Amino acid sequence: MAVSWFWKPLLIISVSLILLSLSPSSHQRRSLLLSTPSSCSFESNGLINYHCHFPSIPALSLFLLLHFYILITTAQHHFSIVTTKLASHLNLSPTMAAVTLLSLGNGAPDVFSSLAALRSGHYRTGFGAILSAGTFVSALVVGFVAIYAGPFSLDPVPFVRDLLFYLTASFFLFYVYLTAEIFLWQAIAFVAFYFFFVAFVFYMDFGFPPPPPPSLDLEGHNQPLTLSPSPPPHKPPPFLLISKTWELPVRTLLRLTIPQPAPAQWSRFYASANIALCPLVLLYACNTFMPLNHPIVFLLPNTHFPLWSVVLLASFSLAFLHYVMEKEPPKTEHMPVVVMAFVMSVFWISTTAGELVNCLEAIGTLLKLPPALLGLTVLAWGNSVGDLVADVAVAKAGHPAMAMAGCFAGPMFNMLVGLGTALVIQTADIYPRAYQLDFHIGIVIAFVFLLLSLMGSLLVITWCRFRVPRFWGFCLVGIYVAFTAVSLVIAMFSR
Repeated sequence: MAVSWFWKPLLIISVSLILLSLSPSSHQRRSLLLSTPSSCSFESNGLINYHCHFPSIPALSLFLLLHFYILITTAQHHFSIVTTKLASHLNLSPTMAAVTLLSLGNGAPDVFSSLAALRSGHYRTGFGAILSAGTFVSALVVGFVAIYAGPFSLDPVPFVRDLLFYLTASFFLFYVYLTAEIFLWQAIAFVAFYFFFVAFVFYMDFGFPPPPPPSLDLEGHNQPLTLSPSPPPHKPPPFLLISKTWELPVRTLLRLTIPQPAPAQWSRFYASANIALCPLVLLYACNTFMPLNHPIVFLLPNTHFPLWSVVLLASFSLAFLHYVMEKEPPKTEHMPVVVMAFVMSVFWISTTAGELVNCLEAIGTLLKLPPALLGLTVLAWGNSVGDLVADVAVAKAGHPAMAMAGCFAGPMFNMLVGLGTALVIQTADIYPRAYQLDFHIGIVIAFVFLLLSLMGSLLVITWCRFRVPRFWGFCLVGIYVAFTAVSLVIAMFSR
Protein backbone atom coordinates (compact mmCIF):
# COMPACT_ATOMS: atom_id res chain seq x y z
CA MET A 1 0.00 0.00 0.00
CA ALA A 2 1.64 3.21 -1.13
CA VAL A 3 1.52 6.31 1.01
CA SER A 4 2.02 9.74 -0.54
CA TRP A 5 4.94 11.89 0.53
CA PHE A 6 2.45 14.38 1.98
CA TRP A 7 1.25 11.86 4.54
CA LYS A 8 4.62 10.37 5.52
CA PRO A 9 5.79 13.19 7.80
CA LEU A 10 2.28 13.51 9.28
CA LEU A 11 2.09 9.81 10.06
CA ILE A 12 5.59 9.74 11.57
CA ILE A 13 4.82 12.79 13.73
CA SER A 14 1.61 11.11 14.92
CA VAL A 15 3.46 7.93 15.82
CA SER A 16 6.13 9.93 17.63
CA LEU A 17 3.50 11.74 19.71
CA ILE A 18 1.98 8.40 20.68
CA LEU A 19 5.39 7.03 21.63
CA LEU A 20 6.32 10.09 23.65
CA SER A 21 3.18 9.59 25.72
CA LEU A 22 3.55 5.84 25.76
CA SER A 23 5.66 5.51 28.90
CA PRO A 24 5.23 8.72 30.87
CA SER A 25 6.00 6.90 34.09
CA SER A 26 9.20 5.40 32.67
CA HIS A 27 11.22 8.26 34.10
CA GLN A 28 10.19 6.98 37.49
CA ARG A 29 10.90 3.37 36.63
CA ARG A 30 14.28 4.02 35.05
CA SER A 31 15.68 6.86 37.16
CA LEU A 32 17.39 4.46 39.50
CA LEU A 33 19.35 6.98 41.54
CA LEU A 34 16.22 9.04 42.16
CA SER A 35 14.21 6.16 43.57
CA THR A 36 13.21 5.91 47.18
CA PRO A 37 14.99 3.61 49.63
CA SER A 38 14.21 -0.07 49.58
CA SER A 39 11.38 -0.52 52.08
CA CYS A 40 7.91 -2.00 52.01
CA SER A 41 6.57 1.32 53.28
CA PHE A 42 7.40 2.91 49.93
CA GLU A 43 5.45 2.46 46.72
CA SER A 44 6.96 0.58 43.83
CA ASN A 45 8.10 2.48 40.75
CA GLY A 46 6.98 -0.38 38.50
CA LEU A 47 4.35 -3.06 38.24
CA ILE A 48 5.88 -5.22 41.00
CA ASN A 49 7.54 -4.23 44.26
CA TYR A 50 10.48 -6.61 44.06
CA HIS A 51 11.97 -5.37 47.33
CA CYS A 52 8.90 -6.38 49.33
CA HIS A 53 7.50 -9.43 47.59
CA PHE A 54 10.61 -11.22 46.30
CA PRO A 55 13.52 -10.33 48.62
CA SER A 56 15.75 -13.24 47.55
CA ILE A 57 18.39 -13.65 44.87
CA PRO A 58 16.93 -16.89 43.33
CA ALA A 59 13.45 -15.37 42.93
CA LEU A 60 14.81 -12.13 41.50
CA SER A 61 17.08 -14.05 39.13
CA LEU A 62 14.05 -15.95 37.85
CA PHE A 63 12.22 -12.67 37.22
CA LEU A 64 15.33 -11.36 35.50
CA LEU A 65 15.26 -14.29 33.06
CA LEU A 66 11.53 -13.81 32.51
CA HIS A 67 11.98 -10.13 31.63
CA PHE A 68 14.78 -10.93 29.19
CA TYR A 69 12.61 -13.65 27.64
CA ILE A 70 9.72 -11.22 27.13
CA LEU A 71 12.07 -8.62 25.67
CA ILE A 72 13.63 -11.05 23.19
CA THR A 73 10.27 -12.57 22.21
CA THR A 74 8.70 -9.15 21.64
CA ALA A 75 11.66 -7.89 19.62
CA GLN A 76 12.04 -11.00 17.45
CA HIS A 77 8.43 -11.92 16.78
CA HIS A 78 6.76 -8.50 16.79
CA PHE A 79 8.93 -5.37 16.81
CA SER A 80 11.40 -6.34 14.07
CA ILE A 81 8.58 -7.56 11.80
CA VAL A 82 6.22 -4.60 12.16
CA THR A 83 9.11 -2.13 11.89
CA THR A 84 10.11 -3.52 8.50
CA LYS A 85 6.45 -3.68 7.46
CA LEU A 86 5.87 -0.05 8.44
CA ALA A 87 9.04 1.03 6.65
CA SER A 88 7.88 -0.89 3.57
CA HIS A 89 4.39 0.69 3.66
CA LEU A 90 5.94 4.16 3.94
CA ASN A 91 8.65 3.41 1.35
CA LEU A 92 11.32 4.43 3.84
CA SER A 93 14.97 3.67 3.27
CA PRO A 94 16.83 1.82 6.07
CA THR A 95 18.29 5.07 7.41
CA MET A 96 14.95 6.90 7.21
CA ALA A 97 13.33 4.06 9.13
CA ALA A 98 16.17 4.13 11.66
CA VAL A 99 16.06 7.87 12.38
CA THR A 100 12.28 7.78 12.77
CA LEU A 101 10.84 4.38 13.72
CA LEU A 102 13.79 2.76 15.50
CA SER A 103 15.02 5.88 17.26
CA LEU A 104 11.53 6.89 18.40
CA GLY A 105 10.67 3.36 19.44
CA ASN A 106 13.87 2.79 21.40
CA GLY A 107 14.55 6.31 22.62
CA ALA A 108 11.23 7.92 23.48
CA PRO A 109 11.05 6.48 27.03
CA ASP A 110 14.62 7.65 27.75
CA VAL A 111 13.55 11.27 27.20
CA PHE A 112 11.67 11.09 30.50
CA SER A 113 14.72 9.71 32.31
CA SER A 114 16.78 12.75 31.36
CA LEU A 115 13.96 15.13 32.18
CA ALA A 116 13.51 13.60 35.63
CA ALA A 117 17.23 13.61 36.41
CA LEU A 118 17.85 17.25 35.48
CA ARG A 119 14.61 18.54 36.98
CA SER A 120 15.65 16.97 40.28
CA GLY A 121 19.10 18.56 40.13
CA HIS A 122 20.87 15.29 39.35
CA TYR A 123 22.39 16.46 36.09
CA ARG A 124 25.31 14.06 36.55
CA THR A 125 22.83 11.18 36.52
CA GLY A 126 21.30 12.45 33.27
CA PHE A 127 24.64 13.01 31.57
CA GLY A 128 26.08 9.76 32.85
CA ALA A 129 23.08 7.67 31.84
CA ILE A 130 22.89 9.15 28.33
CA LEU A 131 26.63 8.81 27.71
CA SER A 132 26.89 5.34 29.23
CA ALA A 133 23.88 4.22 27.20
CA GLY A 134 25.41 5.77 24.06
CA THR A 135 28.63 3.85 24.63
CA PHE A 136 26.61 0.71 25.32
CA VAL A 137 24.85 1.01 21.96
CA SER A 138 27.74 2.27 19.82
CA ALA A 139 30.11 -0.38 21.21
CA LEU A 140 28.20 -3.38 22.57
CA VAL A 141 25.07 -3.28 20.39
CA VAL A 142 26.99 -2.49 17.19
CA GLY A 143 29.41 -5.21 18.19
CA PHE A 144 26.65 -7.79 18.56
CA VAL A 145 25.05 -6.73 15.26
CA ALA A 146 28.44 -7.20 13.56
CA ILE A 147 28.97 -10.57 15.25
CA TYR A 148 25.51 -11.97 14.47
CA ALA A 149 24.98 -10.50 10.99
CA GLY A 150 28.49 -9.82 9.71
CA PRO A 151 30.08 -9.61 7.36
CA PHE A 152 27.62 -7.39 5.51
CA SER A 153 27.89 -4.33 3.28
CA LEU A 154 26.68 -0.82 4.07
CA ASP A 155 25.73 2.03 1.79
CA PRO A 156 28.72 4.39 2.18
CA VAL A 157 26.87 7.71 2.07
CA PRO A 158 24.22 7.04 4.78
CA PHE A 159 26.76 5.32 7.02
CA VAL A 160 29.29 8.17 6.88
CA ARG A 161 26.53 10.76 7.20
CA ASP A 162 25.00 9.17 10.32
CA LEU A 163 28.35 8.68 12.03
CA LEU A 164 29.55 12.21 11.26
CA PHE A 165 26.34 13.71 12.63
CA TYR A 166 26.65 11.63 15.80
CA LEU A 167 30.33 12.53 16.17
CA THR A 168 29.54 16.22 15.66
CA ALA A 169 26.81 16.13 18.29
CA SER A 170 29.08 14.28 20.75
CA PHE A 171 31.98 16.70 20.27
CA PHE A 172 29.64 19.68 20.69
CA LEU A 173 28.22 18.25 23.93
CA PHE A 174 31.75 17.42 25.15
CA TYR A 175 32.88 21.00 24.45
CA VAL A 176 29.90 22.43 26.29
CA TYR A 177 30.55 20.14 29.25
CA LEU A 178 34.22 21.16 29.45
CA THR A 179 33.19 24.85 29.53
CA ALA A 180 31.24 23.98 32.73
CA GLU A 181 28.16 25.94 31.68
CA ILE A 182 25.40 25.81 29.09
CA PHE A 183 23.20 28.63 27.79
CA LEU A 184 19.67 28.46 26.46
CA TRP A 185 20.71 28.88 22.83
CA GLN A 186 23.09 25.94 23.14
CA ALA A 187 20.39 23.72 24.61
CA ILE A 188 17.99 24.69 21.82
CA ALA A 189 20.74 23.97 19.29
CA PHE A 190 20.94 20.37 20.56
CA VAL A 191 17.26 19.71 19.84
CA ALA A 192 17.32 21.61 16.55
CA PHE A 193 20.37 19.67 15.38
CA TYR A 194 18.51 16.35 15.55
CA PHE A 195 15.55 17.69 13.57
CA PHE A 196 18.01 19.09 11.04
CA PHE A 197 19.55 15.61 10.84
CA VAL A 198 16.14 14.00 10.22
CA ALA A 199 15.27 16.64 7.61
CA PHE A 200 18.65 16.07 5.93
CA VAL A 201 18.05 12.31 5.79
CA PHE A 202 14.63 12.83 4.22
CA TYR A 203 16.06 15.35 1.77
CA MET A 204 18.71 12.88 0.60
CA ASP A 205 16.16 10.11 0.12
CA PHE A 206 13.28 12.28 -1.07
CA GLY A 207 11.77 11.18 -4.35
CA PHE A 208 13.76 7.97 -4.49
CA PRO A 209 11.78 5.45 -2.43
CA PRO A 210 13.69 2.16 -2.40
CA PRO A 211 11.99 -1.16 -3.02
CA PRO A 212 11.13 -3.12 0.11
CA PRO A 213 14.29 -4.95 1.18
CA PRO A 214 14.10 -8.74 1.29
CA SER A 215 14.76 -10.64 4.45
CA LEU A 216 17.08 -13.62 4.52
CA ASP A 217 16.59 -17.01 6.03
CA LEU A 218 19.36 -18.81 7.85
CA GLU A 219 20.85 -20.15 4.59
CA GLY A 220 20.92 -16.76 2.89
CA HIS A 221 17.98 -17.32 0.51
CA ASN A 222 15.60 -14.48 -0.23
CA GLN A 223 12.12 -14.74 1.16
CA PRO A 224 9.16 -12.32 1.17
CA LEU A 225 9.14 -9.67 3.86
CA THR A 226 5.78 -10.74 5.26
CA LEU A 227 6.67 -14.33 5.98
CA SER A 228 7.25 -15.67 9.47
CA PRO A 229 10.27 -14.34 11.38
CA SER A 230 13.57 -16.09 11.78
CA PRO A 231 13.44 -18.94 14.27
CA PRO A 232 14.51 -18.17 17.82
CA PRO A 233 18.13 -18.89 18.66
CA HIS A 234 19.14 -22.15 20.23
CA LYS A 235 18.97 -21.97 24.01
CA PRO A 236 21.02 -24.15 26.47
CA PRO A 237 21.74 -26.59 29.93
CA PRO A 238 18.22 -25.42 32.31
CA PHE A 239 17.06 -22.21 30.30
CA LEU A 240 15.35 -24.35 27.65
CA LEU A 241 13.07 -25.92 30.25
CA ILE A 242 12.33 -22.56 31.86
CA SER A 243 11.59 -20.88 28.52
CA LYS A 244 9.28 -23.73 27.50
CA THR A 245 7.30 -23.08 30.67
CA TRP A 246 7.02 -19.40 29.83
CA GLU A 247 6.52 -19.76 26.07
CA LEU A 248 2.76 -20.34 25.95
CA PRO A 249 1.64 -17.69 28.49
CA VAL A 250 4.07 -15.05 27.19
CA ARG A 251 3.20 -15.57 23.53
CA THR A 252 -0.51 -15.64 24.35
CA LEU A 253 -0.25 -12.39 26.32
CA LEU A 254 1.65 -10.69 23.50
CA ARG A 255 -0.81 -11.88 20.86
CA LEU A 256 -3.71 -10.62 22.97
CA THR A 257 -2.24 -7.11 23.05
CA ILE A 258 -0.18 -6.83 19.82
CA PRO A 259 -2.15 -7.01 16.54
CA GLN A 260 -0.99 -9.29 13.73
CA PRO A 261 -1.02 -7.26 10.47
CA ALA A 262 -0.45 -10.21 8.11
CA PRO A 263 -3.73 -11.71 6.79
CA ALA A 264 -2.20 -15.20 6.97
CA GLN A 265 -1.80 -14.79 10.74
CA TRP A 266 -5.24 -13.29 11.32
CA SER A 267 -7.42 -14.81 14.01
CA ARG A 268 -10.92 -13.60 14.76
CA PHE A 269 -10.48 -14.23 18.49
CA TYR A 270 -7.12 -12.47 18.80
CA ALA A 271 -8.19 -9.58 16.55
CA SER A 272 -11.23 -9.02 18.76
CA ALA A 273 -9.05 -9.31 21.86
CA ASN A 274 -6.74 -6.62 20.44
CA ILE A 275 -9.69 -4.27 20.02
CA ALA A 276 -10.76 -4.93 23.60
CA LEU A 277 -7.39 -4.76 25.34
CA CYS A 278 -5.18 -2.33 23.39
CA PRO A 279 -7.14 0.81 24.44
CA LEU A 280 -6.90 -0.27 28.09
CA VAL A 281 -3.15 -0.86 27.80
CA LEU A 282 -2.63 2.55 26.17
CA LEU A 283 -4.80 4.14 28.86
CA TYR A 284 -2.55 2.60 31.50
CA ALA A 285 0.53 3.87 29.64
CA CYS A 286 -0.91 7.41 29.72
CA ASN A 287 -1.85 7.14 33.40
CA THR A 288 0.39 10.07 34.40
CA PHE A 289 -1.36 12.42 31.97
CA MET A 290 -4.86 11.07 32.57
CA PRO A 291 -5.52 8.97 35.71
CA LEU A 292 -7.36 5.70 35.21
CA ASN A 293 -10.08 6.74 37.65
CA HIS A 294 -10.55 10.22 36.21
CA PRO A 295 -14.32 10.93 36.55
CA ILE A 296 -16.24 11.73 33.37
CA VAL A 297 -19.90 12.12 32.54
CA PHE A 298 -21.08 9.23 30.39
CA LEU A 299 -24.63 8.52 29.20
CA LEU A 300 -26.34 9.55 32.45
CA PRO A 301 -26.41 13.26 33.37
CA ASN A 302 -24.86 14.29 36.67
CA THR A 303 -23.34 10.82 37.00
CA HIS A 304 -19.58 10.37 36.87
CA PHE A 305 -17.91 7.15 35.86
CA PRO A 306 -14.18 6.38 36.13
CA LEU A 307 -12.40 6.69 32.81
CA TRP A 308 -11.24 3.09 32.76
CA SER A 309 -14.82 1.80 33.00
CA VAL A 310 -15.95 3.90 30.02
CA VAL A 311 -12.99 2.75 27.92
CA LEU A 312 -13.60 -0.84 29.05
CA LEU A 313 -17.28 -0.69 28.01
CA ALA A 314 -16.53 0.92 24.66
CA SER A 315 -13.63 -1.33 23.72
CA PHE A 316 -15.34 -4.57 24.74
CA SER A 317 -18.51 -3.55 22.89
CA LEU A 318 -16.50 -2.92 19.72
CA ALA A 319 -14.65 -6.19 20.23
CA PHE A 320 -17.93 -8.10 20.55
CA LEU A 321 -19.30 -6.52 17.36
CA HIS A 322 -16.07 -7.36 15.55
CA TYR A 323 -16.20 -10.97 16.69
CA VAL A 324 -19.81 -11.34 15.55
CA MET A 325 -19.54 -9.55 12.20
CA GLU A 326 -15.97 -10.19 10.97
CA LYS A 327 -15.61 -13.84 10.07
CA GLU A 328 -13.12 -13.62 7.21
CA PRO A 329 -9.52 -12.38 7.36
CA PRO A 330 -8.72 -9.10 5.56
CA LYS A 331 -7.41 -9.38 2.03
CA THR A 332 -4.52 -6.95 2.61
CA GLU A 333 -2.63 -5.40 5.49
CA HIS A 334 -4.14 -2.21 6.87
CA MET A 335 -1.93 0.69 7.92
CA PRO A 336 -3.75 1.40 11.24
CA VAL A 337 -3.17 -2.22 12.30
CA VAL A 338 0.55 -2.00 11.44
CA VAL A 339 0.90 1.28 13.36
CA MET A 340 -0.93 -0.14 16.40
CA ALA A 341 1.26 -3.26 16.31
CA PHE A 342 4.35 -1.03 16.26
CA VAL A 343 3.11 1.09 19.16
CA MET A 344 2.16 -1.92 21.28
CA SER A 345 5.53 -3.58 20.58
CA VAL A 346 7.27 -0.43 21.81
CA PHE A 347 5.05 -0.44 24.90
CA TRP A 348 6.04 -4.00 25.82
CA ILE A 349 9.75 -3.39 25.21
CA SER A 350 9.69 -0.17 27.24
CA THR A 351 7.61 -1.58 30.09
CA THR A 352 9.61 -4.80 30.35
CA ALA A 353 12.89 -2.88 30.24
CA GLY A 354 11.64 -0.75 33.12
CA GLU A 355 10.74 -3.85 35.14
CA LEU A 356 14.16 -5.26 34.32
CA VAL A 357 15.77 -2.15 35.83
CA ASN A 358 13.67 -2.48 39.01
CA CYS A 359 14.59 -6.15 39.31
CA LEU A 360 18.30 -5.39 38.87
CA GLU A 361 18.00 -2.59 41.40
CA ALA A 362 16.53 -5.01 43.95
CA ILE A 363 19.38 -7.46 43.31
CA GLY A 364 21.94 -4.67 43.72
CA THR A 365 20.31 -3.57 46.98
CA LEU A 366 20.38 -7.09 48.37
CA LEU A 367 24.05 -7.37 47.42
CA LYS A 368 24.66 -3.92 48.98
CA LEU A 369 26.30 -2.48 45.88
CA PRO A 370 27.09 1.28 45.97
CA PRO A 371 24.59 3.64 44.25
CA ALA A 372 27.23 4.97 41.85
CA LEU A 373 27.95 1.44 40.68
CA LEU A 374 24.25 0.70 40.22
CA GLY A 375 23.71 3.92 38.28
CA LEU A 376 26.59 3.22 35.92
CA THR A 377 25.54 -0.34 35.17
CA VAL A 378 21.82 -0.85 35.86
CA LEU A 379 20.54 2.50 34.60
CA ALA A 380 22.67 2.43 31.44
CA TRP A 381 21.87 -1.23 30.71
CA GLY A 382 18.19 -0.81 31.48
CA ASN A 383 17.89 2.23 29.23
CA SER A 384 19.65 0.40 26.38
CA VAL A 385 18.53 -3.22 26.66
CA GLY A 386 15.58 -2.37 24.42
CA ASP A 387 17.99 -1.07 21.78
CA LEU A 388 20.05 -4.25 22.11
CA VAL A 389 17.25 -6.75 21.56
CA ALA A 390 15.44 -4.61 18.97
CA ASP A 391 18.46 -3.80 16.81
CA VAL A 392 19.88 -7.32 16.97
CA ALA A 393 16.45 -8.74 16.10
CA VAL A 394 16.17 -6.39 13.10
CA ALA A 395 19.67 -7.42 11.98
CA LYS A 396 18.91 -11.14 12.34
CA ALA A 397 15.67 -10.63 10.39
CA GLY A 398 17.78 -9.69 7.37
CA HIS A 399 18.06 -5.91 7.75
CA PRO A 400 21.52 -5.23 9.22
CA ALA A 401 21.81 -1.84 7.50
CA MET A 402 18.66 -0.62 9.25
CA ALA A 403 19.94 -2.02 12.55
CA MET A 404 23.30 -0.27 12.15
CA ALA A 405 21.61 3.03 11.32
CA GLY A 406 19.38 2.59 14.38
CA CYS A 407 22.47 2.05 16.55
CA PHE A 408 23.57 5.59 15.72
CA ALA A 409 20.23 7.35 15.33
CA GLY A 410 18.74 6.01 18.57
CA PRO A 411 21.50 7.19 20.95
CA MET A 412 21.72 10.48 19.03
CA PHE A 413 17.99 10.93 19.61
CA ASN A 414 18.50 10.29 23.33
CA MET A 415 21.40 12.75 23.51
CA LEU A 416 19.98 15.58 21.43
CA VAL A 417 16.23 15.32 22.09
CA GLY A 418 16.18 13.65 25.51
CA LEU A 419 19.06 15.44 27.20
CA GLY A 420 18.59 18.52 25.02
CA THR A 421 14.95 18.95 26.00
CA ALA A 422 15.85 18.64 29.68
CA LEU A 423 18.60 21.25 29.26
CA VAL A 424 16.22 23.59 27.43
CA ILE A 425 13.81 23.45 30.37
CA GLN A 426 16.57 24.02 32.92
CA THR A 427 18.26 26.89 31.06
CA ALA A 428 14.91 28.54 30.28
CA ASP A 429 14.12 28.68 34.01
CA ILE A 430 17.29 30.69 34.76
CA TYR A 431 17.58 32.66 31.49
CA PRO A 432 19.70 34.69 30.71
CA ARG A 433 22.11 33.04 33.16
CA ALA A 434 23.89 29.82 32.24
CA TYR A 435 23.24 26.43 33.82
CA GLN A 436 26.35 25.42 35.74
CA LEU A 437 27.98 22.01 35.19
CA ASP A 438 30.50 20.52 37.61
CA PHE A 439 33.46 18.52 36.35
CA HIS A 440 33.50 14.76 37.00
CA ILE A 441 36.09 12.35 35.66
CA GLY A 442 33.50 9.59 35.12
CA ILE A 443 31.60 11.68 32.58
CA VAL A 444 34.83 12.56 30.77
CA ILE A 445 35.70 8.85 30.55
CA ALA A 446 32.24 8.15 29.11
CA PHE A 447 32.80 10.85 26.48
CA VAL A 448 36.23 9.43 25.59
CA PHE A 449 34.98 5.86 25.09
CA LEU A 450 31.91 7.02 23.17
CA LEU A 451 34.08 9.00 20.75
CA LEU A 452 36.56 6.11 20.56
CA SER A 453 33.90 3.61 19.54
CA LEU A 454 32.37 5.98 16.96
CA MET A 455 35.68 6.99 15.36
CA GLY A 456 36.87 3.39 15.44
CA SER A 457 33.78 2.20 13.55
CA LEU A 458 34.16 5.00 11.03
CA LEU A 459 37.82 4.20 10.34
CA VAL A 460 37.61 0.39 10.36
CA ILE A 461 34.43 0.05 8.27
CA THR A 462 35.68 2.67 5.80
CA TRP A 463 39.05 0.84 5.58
CA CYS A 464 37.15 -2.41 4.87
CA ARG A 465 35.36 -0.68 1.97
CA PHE A 466 32.13 -0.29 3.92
CA ARG A 467 31.80 -3.95 4.71
CA VAL A 468 31.27 -4.65 8.41
CA PRO A 469 33.69 -7.40 9.50
CA ARG A 470 32.91 -9.76 12.34
CA PHE A 471 36.27 -9.18 14.02
CA TRP A 472 35.36 -5.53 14.56
CA GLY A 473 32.29 -6.68 16.48
CA PHE A 474 34.53 -8.50 18.95
CA CYS A 475 36.78 -5.42 19.18
CA LEU A 476 33.78 -3.23 20.02
CA VAL A 477 32.66 -5.64 22.72
CA GLY A 478 36.19 -5.43 24.13
CA ILE A 479 36.00 -1.63 24.08
CA TYR A 480 32.80 -1.72 26.10
CA VAL A 481 34.28 -4.18 28.59
CA ALA A 482 37.25 -1.83 29.05
CA PHE A 483 34.90 1.15 29.47
CA THR A 484 32.90 -0.71 32.10
CA ALA A 485 36.03 -1.74 34.00
CA VAL A 486 37.50 1.78 34.03
CA SER A 487 34.17 3.35 34.96
CA LEU A 488 33.61 0.91 37.80
CA VAL A 489 37.02 1.69 39.27
CA ILE A 490 36.25 5.42 39.09
CA ALA A 491 32.79 4.90 40.60
CA MET A 492 34.22 2.90 43.51
CA PHE A 493 36.74 5.61 44.45
CA SER A 494 34.83 8.81 43.74
CA ARG A 495 31.67 10.43 44.94
